[in-house]
Amino acid sequence: MSGRTEGGAVECLSSRMLLTCLAATLSLPTSAFAHASDRGHFLLLPTGYYLVGGAFAVAVSFLVLALLPAASLDRFWRRRLPLFIFGDSARTTSSLISFAGFVILIAAGLFGSRDPLSNPLPLVIWTLLWAGITLLQGVFGDLWSWLNPWYGPWRLVSRLSGGNNEGRWRLPRWLGCWPAVILFFAFAWFELIDPAPDDPAPLALAAGLYWLFSFLAMLAFGYRAWSRSGEFLTVFFSMVARFAVVERTEDGRLGLCWPGAKLLAAEPLPTSGIAFLLLALSSVSFDGLSKTFFWLGLFGINPLEFPGRTAVIGSGTFGLVLTFVLLAAVFLLAVWFGQRLAGGDHTLRQAAGLLVWSIVPIALAYHVAHYLTTLLVDGQYALAALSDPFALGWNLFGTADMQIEAGIVAGADSAWWLWNVQAGAIILGHVLAVLVAHGFAWRLHPQPSRAALSQFPLTLLMIAYTVFGLWLLATPTVG
Repeated sequence: MSGRTEGGAVECLSSRMLLTCLAATLSLPTSAFAHASDRGHFLLLPTGYYLVGGAFAVAVSFLVLALLPAASLDRFWRRRLPLFIFGDSARTTSSLISFAGFVILIAAGLFGSRDPLSNPLPLVIWTLLWAGITLLQGVFGDLWSWLNPWYGPWRLVSRLSGGNNEGRWRLPRWLGCWPAVILFFAFAWFELIDPAPDDPAPLALAAGLYWLFSFLAMLAFGYRAWSRSGEFLTVFFSMVARFAVVERTEDGRLGLCWPGAKLLAAEPLPTSGIAFLLLALSSVSFDGLSKTFFWLGLFGINPLEFPGRTAVIGSGTFGLVLTFVLLAAVFLLAVWFGQRLAGGDHTLRQAAGLLVWSIVPIALAYHVAHYLTTLLVDGQYALAALSDPFALGWNLFGTADMQIEAGIVAGADSAWWLWNVQAGAIILGHVLAVLVAHGFAWRLHPQPSRAALSQFPLTLLMIAYTVFGLWLLATPTVG
Protein backbone atom coordinates (compact mmCIF):
# COMPACT_ATOMS: atom_id res chain seq x y z
CA MET A 1 0.00 0.00 0.00
CA SER A 2 1.27 3.51 -0.77
CA GLY A 3 1.08 6.56 1.44
CA ARG A 4 1.68 10.16 0.32
CA THR A 5 3.37 12.71 2.55
CA GLU A 6 4.47 16.27 2.03
CA GLY A 7 8.01 17.32 2.97
CA GLY A 8 8.62 17.03 6.68
CA ALA A 9 5.33 15.29 7.27
CA VAL A 10 7.19 12.00 6.84
CA GLU A 11 8.82 12.38 10.23
CA CYS A 12 5.62 13.30 12.02
CA LEU A 13 3.38 10.57 10.61
CA SER A 14 1.63 9.08 13.60
CA SER A 15 1.91 5.40 14.44
CA ARG A 16 -1.86 5.33 14.85
CA MET A 17 -2.38 6.07 11.16
CA LEU A 18 0.16 3.43 10.20
CA LEU A 19 -1.49 0.79 12.36
CA THR A 20 -4.91 1.70 10.99
CA CYS A 21 -3.74 1.28 7.41
CA LEU A 22 -2.01 -2.00 8.28
CA ALA A 23 -5.13 -3.35 9.93
CA ALA A 24 -7.17 -2.32 6.91
CA THR A 25 -4.81 -4.11 4.57
CA LEU A 26 -4.87 -7.33 6.57
CA SER A 27 -8.64 -7.25 6.87
CA LEU A 28 -9.27 -7.02 3.13
CA PRO A 29 -10.20 -10.21 1.26
CA THR A 30 -6.97 -11.33 -0.41
CA SER A 31 -8.66 -13.12 -3.27
CA ALA A 32 -10.15 -9.89 -4.52
CA PHE A 33 -6.82 -8.47 -5.65
CA ALA A 34 -4.67 -11.55 -5.74
CA HIS A 35 -3.08 -10.92 -9.10
CA ALA A 36 -0.99 -8.51 -11.04
CA SER A 37 -1.63 -5.16 -9.43
CA ASP A 38 -1.06 -5.78 -5.74
CA ARG A 39 1.39 -3.61 -3.81
CA GLY A 40 2.17 -4.98 -0.38
CA HIS A 41 4.38 -2.32 1.19
CA PHE A 42 4.09 1.05 2.86
CA LEU A 43 5.62 3.99 1.08
CA LEU A 44 6.23 7.06 3.21
CA LEU A 45 8.35 9.29 0.99
CA PRO A 46 8.23 13.03 0.22
CA THR A 47 6.55 12.45 -3.10
CA GLY A 48 5.97 16.12 -3.82
CA TYR A 49 9.59 16.41 -4.84
CA TYR A 50 9.23 13.54 -7.26
CA LEU A 51 6.06 14.95 -8.80
CA VAL A 52 7.74 18.27 -9.46
CA GLY A 53 10.91 16.54 -10.65
CA GLY A 54 9.03 14.34 -13.09
CA ALA A 55 7.14 17.25 -14.61
CA PHE A 56 10.34 19.29 -14.77
CA ALA A 57 12.20 16.48 -16.58
CA VAL A 58 9.56 16.22 -19.30
CA ALA A 59 9.30 20.00 -19.70
CA VAL A 60 13.08 20.43 -19.96
CA SER A 61 13.28 17.63 -22.52
CA PHE A 62 10.80 19.52 -24.70
CA LEU A 63 12.78 22.76 -24.43
CA VAL A 64 16.03 20.99 -25.31
CA LEU A 65 14.47 19.23 -28.27
CA ALA A 66 12.99 22.48 -29.55
CA LEU A 67 16.52 23.89 -29.77
CA LEU A 68 18.20 20.84 -31.33
CA PRO A 69 18.62 20.82 -35.12
CA ALA A 70 16.64 18.20 -37.01
CA ALA A 71 19.77 16.75 -38.64
CA SER A 72 21.32 15.97 -35.25
CA LEU A 73 18.18 14.23 -34.04
CA ASP A 74 17.93 12.23 -37.25
CA ARG A 75 21.56 11.04 -36.96
CA PHE A 76 20.93 10.13 -33.32
CA TRP A 77 17.95 7.90 -34.13
CA ARG A 78 19.57 6.26 -37.15
CA ARG A 79 22.61 4.88 -35.32
CA ARG A 80 22.81 1.09 -35.38
CA LEU A 81 25.26 -1.54 -34.16
CA PRO A 82 25.04 -4.66 -36.42
CA LEU A 83 25.37 -8.02 -34.66
CA PHE A 84 24.67 -11.32 -36.47
CA ILE A 85 22.06 -13.14 -38.56
CA PHE A 86 19.37 -15.10 -36.74
CA GLY A 87 17.08 -17.17 -38.97
CA ASP A 88 13.51 -18.47 -38.56
CA SER A 89 14.32 -22.17 -38.84
CA ALA A 90 13.41 -23.01 -35.23
CA ARG A 91 10.34 -20.79 -34.97
CA THR A 92 7.83 -23.58 -35.64
CA THR A 93 9.51 -25.86 -33.12
CA SER A 94 9.58 -23.24 -30.37
CA SER A 95 5.91 -22.44 -30.96
CA LEU A 96 4.94 -26.13 -30.78
CA ILE A 97 6.81 -26.43 -27.48
CA SER A 98 4.97 -23.34 -26.24
CA PHE A 99 1.65 -24.89 -27.33
CA ALA A 100 2.45 -28.11 -25.45
CA GLY A 101 3.19 -26.07 -22.34
CA PHE A 102 -0.07 -24.18 -22.82
CA VAL A 103 -2.04 -27.45 -22.95
CA ILE A 104 -0.40 -28.58 -19.71
CA LEU A 105 -1.29 -25.26 -18.08
CA ILE A 106 -4.92 -25.57 -19.17
CA ALA A 107 -5.03 -29.08 -17.70
CA ALA A 108 -3.49 -27.76 -14.47
CA GLY A 109 -6.11 -25.03 -14.33
CA LEU A 110 -8.91 -27.56 -14.68
CA PHE A 111 -7.57 -30.37 -12.51
CA GLY A 112 -4.85 -28.85 -10.33
CA SER A 113 -4.93 -26.85 -7.10
CA ARG A 114 -7.64 -24.23 -6.62
CA ASP A 115 -5.14 -21.95 -4.87
CA PRO A 116 -4.10 -19.19 -7.31
CA LEU A 117 -0.64 -19.07 -5.72
CA SER A 118 -0.12 -22.84 -6.14
CA ASN A 119 -1.69 -23.35 -9.56
CA PRO A 120 0.70 -22.36 -12.39
CA LEU A 121 -2.01 -21.19 -14.83
CA PRO A 122 -2.95 -17.83 -13.24
CA LEU A 123 0.67 -17.22 -12.26
CA VAL A 124 1.90 -17.78 -15.82
CA ILE A 125 -0.86 -15.75 -17.48
CA TRP A 126 -0.97 -12.74 -15.15
CA THR A 127 2.68 -12.68 -14.05
CA LEU A 128 5.03 -14.36 -16.53
CA LEU A 129 3.03 -13.58 -19.68
CA TRP A 130 1.25 -10.29 -19.13
CA ALA A 131 3.80 -8.68 -16.83
CA GLY A 132 7.03 -10.47 -17.78
CA ILE A 133 6.82 -11.00 -21.55
CA THR A 134 5.73 -7.38 -22.03
CA LEU A 135 8.92 -6.16 -20.36
CA LEU A 136 11.07 -8.59 -22.36
CA GLN A 137 9.42 -7.42 -25.58
CA GLY A 138 10.21 -3.83 -24.68
CA VAL A 139 13.91 -4.66 -24.25
CA PHE A 140 14.77 -7.54 -26.62
CA GLY A 141 12.20 -7.16 -29.38
CA ASP A 142 9.60 -9.53 -30.76
CA LEU A 143 10.19 -12.69 -28.71
CA TRP A 144 6.44 -13.37 -28.77
CA SER A 145 6.56 -14.36 -32.45
CA TRP A 146 8.68 -17.33 -31.31
CA LEU A 147 6.75 -18.10 -28.14
CA ASN A 148 3.10 -17.73 -29.11
CA PRO A 149 1.15 -21.03 -29.08
CA TRP A 150 -0.57 -20.53 -32.45
CA TYR A 151 2.13 -20.30 -35.11
CA GLY A 152 3.47 -23.86 -34.80
CA PRO A 153 0.08 -25.61 -34.76
CA TRP A 154 -1.12 -23.40 -37.63
CA ARG A 155 1.94 -24.28 -39.76
CA LEU A 156 1.51 -27.96 -38.96
CA VAL A 157 -2.21 -28.07 -39.82
CA SER A 158 -1.68 -26.00 -42.97
CA ARG A 159 0.99 -28.38 -44.26
CA LEU A 160 -0.93 -31.54 -43.43
CA SER A 161 -4.11 -30.26 -45.06
CA GLY A 162 -2.34 -28.72 -48.04
CA GLY A 163 -4.38 -25.58 -47.42
CA ASN A 164 -3.72 -22.00 -48.43
CA ASN A 165 -1.41 -20.23 -45.98
CA GLU A 166 -3.30 -17.02 -46.66
CA GLY A 167 -6.59 -18.50 -45.45
CA ARG A 168 -9.84 -19.13 -47.24
CA TRP A 169 -11.24 -15.63 -46.82
CA ARG A 170 -9.84 -12.14 -46.65
CA LEU A 171 -10.59 -9.65 -43.93
CA PRO A 172 -11.97 -6.32 -45.24
CA ARG A 173 -9.50 -3.45 -44.97
CA TRP A 174 -11.99 -1.23 -43.18
CA LEU A 175 -12.01 -3.71 -40.28
CA GLY A 176 -8.48 -2.69 -39.31
CA CYS A 177 -7.63 -4.09 -35.89
CA TRP A 178 -11.05 -3.43 -34.34
CA PRO A 179 -11.43 -7.14 -33.46
CA ALA A 180 -8.21 -6.86 -31.43
CA VAL A 181 -9.55 -3.71 -29.71
CA ILE A 182 -12.74 -5.53 -28.70
CA LEU A 183 -10.88 -8.62 -27.50
CA PHE A 184 -8.34 -6.52 -25.61
CA PHE A 185 -11.15 -4.69 -23.84
CA ALA A 186 -12.68 -8.06 -22.88
CA PHE A 187 -9.27 -9.17 -21.57
CA ALA A 188 -8.87 -5.96 -19.55
CA TRP A 189 -12.39 -6.33 -18.15
CA PHE A 190 -11.70 -9.91 -17.12
CA GLU A 191 -8.43 -8.94 -15.42
CA LEU A 192 -9.65 -5.78 -13.68
CA ILE A 193 -13.40 -6.19 -13.16
CA ASP A 194 -14.26 -9.89 -13.01
CA PRO A 195 -14.76 -10.99 -9.37
CA ALA A 196 -12.28 -13.89 -9.59
CA PRO A 197 -9.78 -13.55 -12.46
CA ASP A 198 -7.36 -15.84 -10.61
CA ASP A 199 -9.75 -18.77 -10.20
CA PRO A 200 -7.87 -21.47 -12.17
CA ALA A 201 -10.88 -23.35 -13.62
CA PRO A 202 -12.74 -20.34 -15.18
CA LEU A 203 -9.42 -18.90 -16.32
CA ALA A 204 -8.53 -22.21 -18.00
CA LEU A 205 -11.89 -22.24 -19.77
CA ALA A 206 -11.51 -18.64 -20.95
CA ALA A 207 -7.91 -19.14 -22.11
CA GLY A 208 -8.72 -22.40 -23.89
CA LEU A 209 -11.71 -20.97 -25.71
CA TYR A 210 -9.72 -17.91 -26.73
CA TRP A 211 -6.92 -20.08 -28.14
CA LEU A 212 -9.42 -22.16 -30.10
CA PHE A 213 -11.26 -19.10 -31.43
CA SER A 214 -8.01 -17.46 -32.56
CA PHE A 215 -6.74 -20.68 -34.13
CA LEU A 216 -9.91 -21.15 -36.18
CA ALA A 217 -9.74 -17.49 -37.25
CA MET A 218 -6.12 -18.01 -38.38
CA LEU A 219 -7.13 -21.03 -40.46
CA ALA A 220 -9.98 -19.04 -41.98
CA PHE A 221 -8.22 -15.72 -42.66
CA GLY A 222 -4.54 -16.64 -42.52
CA TYR A 223 -2.10 -16.44 -39.64
CA ARG A 224 -0.59 -13.14 -40.65
CA ALA A 225 -3.90 -11.40 -41.33
CA TRP A 226 -5.56 -12.44 -38.06
CA SER A 227 -2.41 -11.79 -36.00
CA ARG A 228 -2.41 -8.21 -37.25
CA SER A 229 -6.15 -7.62 -36.92
CA GLY A 230 -7.68 -9.86 -34.26
CA GLU A 231 -5.18 -11.59 -31.96
CA PHE A 232 -4.77 -8.85 -29.37
CA LEU A 233 -1.69 -10.29 -27.65
CA THR A 234 0.27 -10.34 -30.90
CA VAL A 235 -0.93 -6.83 -31.79
CA PHE A 236 0.03 -5.52 -28.35
CA PHE A 237 3.40 -7.28 -28.15
CA SER A 238 4.39 -6.23 -31.67
CA MET A 239 3.68 -2.59 -30.79
CA VAL A 240 5.72 -2.84 -27.59
CA ALA A 241 8.58 -4.55 -29.47
CA ARG A 242 9.06 -1.40 -31.55
CA PHE A 243 10.52 0.24 -28.45
CA ALA A 244 13.19 -2.46 -27.98
CA VAL A 245 16.92 -1.87 -28.34
CA VAL A 246 17.27 -5.07 -30.41
CA GLU A 247 16.30 -4.77 -34.07
CA ARG A 248 15.84 -7.59 -36.57
CA THR A 249 15.82 -6.76 -40.26
CA GLU A 250 13.90 -8.63 -42.97
CA ASP A 251 16.98 -10.70 -43.85
CA GLY A 252 17.25 -11.87 -40.22
CA ARG A 253 20.20 -9.70 -39.16
CA LEU A 254 20.13 -8.55 -35.55
CA GLY A 255 21.39 -5.17 -34.43
CA LEU A 256 21.24 -2.71 -31.56
CA CYS A 257 19.55 0.68 -31.73
CA TRP A 258 18.41 3.42 -29.36
CA PRO A 259 15.25 2.76 -27.33
CA GLY A 260 12.30 3.93 -29.40
CA ALA A 261 14.27 4.36 -32.62
CA LYS A 262 12.17 1.74 -34.44
CA LEU A 263 9.02 3.67 -33.57
CA LEU A 264 10.07 6.53 -35.83
CA ALA A 265 10.10 4.21 -38.83
CA ALA A 266 6.46 3.24 -38.24
CA GLU A 267 3.67 4.20 -40.58
CA PRO A 268 0.59 6.10 -39.31
CA LEU A 269 -1.84 3.84 -37.49
CA PRO A 270 -5.47 3.67 -38.58
CA THR A 271 -8.24 4.74 -36.22
CA SER A 272 -8.47 1.22 -34.80
CA GLY A 273 -4.72 1.18 -34.08
CA ILE A 274 -4.98 4.54 -32.32
CA ALA A 275 -7.80 3.16 -30.18
CA PHE A 276 -5.81 0.02 -29.36
CA LEU A 277 -2.74 1.88 -28.09
CA LEU A 278 -4.82 4.33 -26.06
CA LEU A 279 -6.77 1.42 -24.55
CA ALA A 280 -3.51 -0.29 -23.59
CA LEU A 281 -2.44 2.80 -21.63
CA SER A 282 -5.83 3.66 -20.16
CA SER A 283 -6.48 0.12 -18.89
CA VAL A 284 -3.27 -0.11 -16.87
CA SER A 285 -3.87 3.42 -15.59
CA PHE A 286 -7.38 2.49 -14.45
CA ASP A 287 -6.01 -0.63 -12.79
CA GLY A 288 -4.07 1.65 -10.47
CA LEU A 289 -6.81 4.25 -10.12
CA SER A 290 -9.56 1.73 -9.31
CA LYS A 291 -7.88 0.70 -6.05
CA THR A 292 -7.23 4.18 -4.70
CA PHE A 293 -9.11 5.55 -1.71
CA PHE A 294 -10.02 8.50 -3.94
CA TRP A 295 -11.82 6.39 -6.57
CA LEU A 296 -13.65 4.19 -4.09
CA GLY A 297 -14.74 7.26 -2.16
CA LEU A 298 -16.44 8.62 -5.27
CA PHE A 299 -18.89 5.70 -5.08
CA GLY A 300 -19.43 5.83 -1.34
CA ILE A 301 -17.25 2.79 -0.58
CA ASN A 302 -15.23 2.78 2.61
CA PRO A 303 -11.79 1.48 1.53
CA LEU A 304 -11.13 0.28 5.11
CA GLU A 305 -14.16 -2.02 4.79
CA PHE A 306 -13.82 -3.02 1.14
CA PRO A 307 -16.79 -5.27 0.24
CA GLY A 308 -15.02 -7.20 -2.54
CA ARG A 309 -14.86 -6.95 -6.33
CA THR A 310 -18.40 -8.19 -6.85
CA ALA A 311 -19.73 -4.97 -5.30
CA VAL A 312 -17.80 -2.74 -7.72
CA ILE A 313 -18.47 -4.46 -11.07
CA GLY A 314 -20.71 -1.64 -12.26
CA SER A 315 -18.46 1.21 -11.16
CA GLY A 316 -15.41 -0.68 -12.43
CA THR A 317 -16.87 -1.18 -15.90
CA PHE A 318 -17.91 2.47 -16.00
CA GLY A 319 -14.46 3.56 -14.91
CA LEU A 320 -12.67 1.37 -17.46
CA VAL A 321 -14.72 2.87 -20.30
CA LEU A 322 -14.52 6.40 -18.90
CA THR A 323 -10.73 6.30 -18.55
CA PHE A 324 -10.35 5.25 -22.17
CA VAL A 325 -12.81 7.86 -23.46
CA LEU A 326 -11.19 10.68 -21.47
CA LEU A 327 -7.66 9.72 -22.54
CA ALA A 328 -8.71 9.44 -26.19
CA ALA A 329 -10.53 12.78 -26.08
CA VAL A 330 -7.64 14.62 -24.42
CA PHE A 331 -5.05 13.05 -26.73
CA LEU A 332 -6.98 13.90 -29.89
CA LEU A 333 -7.62 17.41 -28.59
CA ALA A 334 -3.90 17.91 -27.93
CA VAL A 335 -3.00 16.67 -31.41
CA TRP A 336 -5.68 18.81 -33.05
CA PHE A 337 -4.66 21.93 -31.14
CA GLY A 338 -1.00 21.29 -31.96
CA GLN A 339 -1.79 21.05 -35.65
CA ARG A 340 -3.76 24.29 -35.48
CA LEU A 341 -0.85 26.06 -33.77
CA ALA A 342 1.60 24.79 -36.38
CA GLY A 343 -0.73 25.51 -39.28
CA GLY A 344 -0.24 22.04 -40.76
CA ASP A 345 -2.26 20.64 -43.65
CA HIS A 346 -2.36 17.08 -42.32
CA THR A 347 -5.66 15.59 -41.25
CA LEU A 348 -6.28 14.79 -37.61
CA ARG A 349 -6.21 11.06 -38.34
CA GLN A 350 -2.84 11.31 -40.09
CA ALA A 351 -1.26 13.34 -37.31
CA ALA A 352 -2.80 11.25 -34.52
CA GLY A 353 -1.85 8.02 -36.33
CA LEU A 354 1.81 9.02 -36.18
CA LEU A 355 1.94 10.75 -32.80
CA VAL A 356 0.10 7.95 -31.03
CA TRP A 357 3.27 5.85 -31.38
CA SER A 358 4.75 8.11 -28.70
CA ILE A 359 2.30 6.41 -26.30
CA VAL A 360 4.37 3.19 -26.45
CA PRO A 361 7.19 4.38 -24.12
CA ILE A 362 4.59 5.68 -21.66
CA ALA A 363 2.56 2.47 -21.72
CA LEU A 364 5.70 0.41 -21.22
CA ALA A 365 6.85 2.65 -18.37
CA TYR A 366 3.49 2.28 -16.64
CA HIS A 367 3.73 -1.47 -17.12
CA VAL A 368 7.12 -1.54 -15.38
CA ALA A 369 5.96 0.64 -12.51
CA HIS A 370 2.63 -1.12 -12.07
CA TYR A 371 3.71 -4.76 -12.27
CA LEU A 372 7.22 -4.66 -10.81
CA THR A 373 6.23 -5.94 -7.37
CA THR A 374 4.15 -8.69 -8.97
CA LEU A 375 7.11 -9.94 -10.97
CA LEU A 376 9.37 -9.93 -7.94
CA VAL A 377 6.98 -11.85 -5.66
CA ASP A 378 4.49 -13.78 -7.82
CA GLY A 379 7.32 -14.70 -10.17
CA GLN A 380 8.76 -16.79 -7.32
CA TYR A 381 5.39 -18.48 -6.77
CA ALA A 382 5.27 -19.23 -10.52
CA LEU A 383 8.65 -20.96 -10.45
CA ALA A 384 7.52 -23.11 -7.53
CA ALA A 385 4.15 -23.95 -9.10
CA LEU A 386 5.64 -24.92 -12.45
CA SER A 387 7.65 -27.65 -10.74
CA ASP A 388 4.44 -29.21 -9.40
CA PRO A 389 1.67 -28.15 -11.82
CA PHE A 390 -0.96 -30.63 -10.57
CA ALA A 391 -0.15 -30.39 -6.84
CA LEU A 392 0.90 -34.07 -6.77
CA GLY A 393 4.17 -33.57 -4.93
CA TRP A 394 6.33 -33.39 -8.06
CA ASN A 395 9.54 -31.36 -8.29
CA LEU A 396 10.24 -31.24 -12.02
CA PHE A 397 12.64 -28.29 -12.00
CA GLY A 398 13.86 -28.45 -8.42
CA THR A 399 11.94 -25.30 -7.43
CA ALA A 400 8.79 -26.76 -5.84
CA ASP A 401 10.13 -26.29 -2.31
CA MET A 402 11.86 -22.97 -2.87
CA GLN A 403 11.50 -20.35 -0.14
CA ILE A 404 9.33 -17.45 -1.29
CA GLU A 405 11.03 -14.16 -0.39
CA ALA A 406 8.02 -11.86 -0.13
CA GLY A 407 10.11 -9.48 1.97
CA ILE A 408 11.86 -8.30 -1.18
CA VAL A 409 9.12 -5.67 -1.53
CA ALA A 410 8.58 -5.02 2.19
CA GLY A 411 10.39 -2.83 4.66
CA ALA A 412 11.72 0.70 4.52
CA ASP A 413 14.83 -0.06 2.44
CA SER A 414 12.95 -2.12 -0.13
CA ALA A 415 10.21 0.48 -0.37
CA TRP A 416 12.79 3.20 -1.00
CA TRP A 417 14.54 1.54 -3.96
CA LEU A 418 11.34 0.04 -5.33
CA TRP A 419 9.51 3.37 -5.40
CA ASN A 420 12.49 5.10 -6.99
CA VAL A 421 12.67 2.45 -9.72
CA GLN A 422 8.95 2.85 -10.38
CA ALA A 423 9.10 6.64 -10.35
CA GLY A 424 12.22 6.63 -12.50
CA ALA A 425 10.56 4.35 -15.05
CA ILE A 426 7.59 6.70 -15.40
CA ILE A 427 9.76 9.80 -15.73
CA LEU A 428 12.12 8.15 -18.22
CA GLY A 429 9.21 6.77 -20.22
CA HIS A 430 7.66 10.19 -20.59
CA VAL A 431 10.97 11.80 -21.55
CA LEU A 432 11.48 9.16 -24.25
CA ALA A 433 7.89 9.74 -25.37
CA VAL A 434 8.70 13.42 -25.89
CA LEU A 435 11.77 12.43 -27.92
CA VAL A 436 9.71 10.13 -30.13
CA ALA A 437 6.87 12.63 -30.49
CA HIS A 438 9.33 15.32 -31.51
CA GLY A 439 10.80 13.02 -34.17
CA PHE A 440 7.33 12.56 -35.62
CA ALA A 441 6.74 16.30 -35.42
CA TRP A 442 9.66 16.81 -37.79
CA ARG A 443 8.01 14.40 -40.26
CA LEU A 444 4.78 16.38 -40.08
CA HIS A 445 6.34 19.87 -39.95
CA PRO A 446 9.90 20.21 -41.35
CA GLN A 447 10.20 23.80 -40.08
CA PRO A 448 11.71 23.89 -36.54
CA SER A 449 9.33 26.52 -35.17
CA ARG A 450 6.23 24.78 -36.47
CA ALA A 451 7.42 21.39 -35.22
CA ALA A 452 7.97 22.82 -31.73
CA LEU A 453 4.58 24.55 -31.71
CA SER A 454 2.80 21.38 -32.77
CA GLN A 455 4.27 19.53 -29.77
CA PHE A 456 3.39 22.07 -27.11
CA PRO A 457 -0.13 20.77 -26.26
CA LEU A 458 1.00 17.12 -26.38
CA THR A 459 3.93 17.87 -24.08
CA LEU A 460 1.55 19.49 -21.58
CA LEU A 461 -0.54 16.31 -21.70
CA MET A 462 2.55 14.19 -21.05
CA ILE A 463 3.54 16.38 -18.10
CA ALA A 464 0.05 16.00 -16.64
CA TYR A 465 0.17 12.23 -17.16
CA THR A 466 3.57 12.06 -15.47
CA VAL A 467 2.13 13.75 -12.40
CA PHE A 468 -0.90 11.45 -12.52
CA GLY A 469 1.26 8.33 -12.75
CA LEU A 470 3.45 9.34 -9.83
CA TRP A 471 0.37 10.23 -7.80
CA LEU A 472 -0.96 6.71 -8.39
CA LEU A 473 2.26 5.32 -6.90
CA ALA A 474 1.94 7.57 -3.88
CA THR A 475 -1.73 7.61 -2.94
CA PRO A 476 -3.25 5.06 -0.50
CA THR A 477 -4.79 1.99 -2.15
CA VAL A 478 -6.54 -1.21 -1.15
CA GLY A 479 -4.98 -4.54 -1.99
